[in-house]
Amino acid sequence: MTGTPEDEVLHRFESGVSWITLNRPEAMNAVTWDQRERIITLLADASADPDVRAVVITATGKGFCAGADLRGAAAAPTERVVGDIARMIRLGAQRLITAVLDCEKPVIAAVNGTAAGIGAHLALACDLVIAAEPARFIEVFARRGLVPDGAGAYLLPRLLGPQKAKELMFFGDAVPAAEAERLGLVNRVVPAEALQDTAREWAERLAQGPTRALALTKQLVNASLDSDRATALAAEATAQELNMSTADANEGVAAFVERRTAKYVGR
Repeated sequence: MTGTPEDEVLHRFESGVSWITLNRPEAMNAVTWDQRERIITLLADASADPDVRAVVITATGKGFCAGADLRGAAAAPTERVVGDIARMIRLGAQRLITAVLDCEKPVIAAVNGTAAGIGAHLALACDLVIAAEPARFIEVFARRGLVPDGAGAYLLPRLLGPQKAKELMFFGDAVPAAEAERLGLVNRVVPAEALQDTAREWAERLAQGPTRALALTKQLVNASLDSDRATALAAEATAQELNMSTADANEGVAAFVERRTAKYVGR
């Protein structure tokens, strides 16, 4: 029996952190259209809510996300019109990944198990990735005769370089967590039982930081991958100009001068 989006994507807020948890363990957390819409909404809400200062995306069970739920998808029309698939990708997988990249708060992926296809891209779009030792990352598209979607051909070359990205995409081999850390796909690998505590520690540390400065830093880093030097430096100067109007910037400078620990409020 299919649950509600609220049951299949759990949400809680604590200590300044928005926790988004995929909750279809029986399907290895393969995402449905309704789940994608709920995740996108929760990320937009996190951006707009000043009380939210960090986000964690994780999952229940043995899988982080096995990709799109193809079994639960609507039956294909008997006559497909050119443009239907491209529209579906734009409105579905691409919107999901863009929601993570554009979230104005730091987003941590706490990858508990297999992250495949769009599930791998959901994790890799996050700002920081913590993986449990049993986790694996799999570019499954070529195995299914498909082209990578959900921004895979955008994300992986920027994380790995084009040659290694093509190797993973062409062969579709599983990348264990330890290898993913060595390649730079993952920030840290921890024992499975330590995953939630490590994610909580990192998220609450971020939630105590200068939230607007972190948001601007995220924007600068993401944009730099598509910018020339002059554009990147102009964006940097503008970001610092905007940031210096925040209470946290003033607090950070004052704390440095006064030789005390800064107390940031996220504004």
